[in-house]
Amino acid sequence: MKNYRLREDPVHQRYEFDLGTEQGERAYIDYELDGDTIVLTHTFVPPAFEGQGIGAQLVAAVLAEIRRKGLRVVPQCSFVALYIERHPVWHDMIRRESVSVESGS
Repeated sequence: MKNYRLREDPVHQRYEFDLGTEQGERAYIDYELDGDTIVLTHTFVPPAFEGQGIGAQLVAAVLAEIRRKGLRVVPQCSFVALYIERHPVWHDMIRRESVSVESGS
């Protein structure tokens, strides 16, 4: 599997991988920031790239970056929530109490 470099796009509130296509396709996770908490709201991998582990690689890279920043996580996206459930190393980052972020997803 190819390794992609994580890039943050704070203007669009997303972390993304450039998939290196001529069309500029990207896999991304949208987020909303609320103080020391980041709500991961939506994960997208272009259909042509599904089933290649890119989504899991993206979630792992995003969680590592969030841990580096010292933030807590609310996994609102079901893909992210399932990934965290299956990988206990990330459980300590979960914010258990609710936050005041409204989702557009």
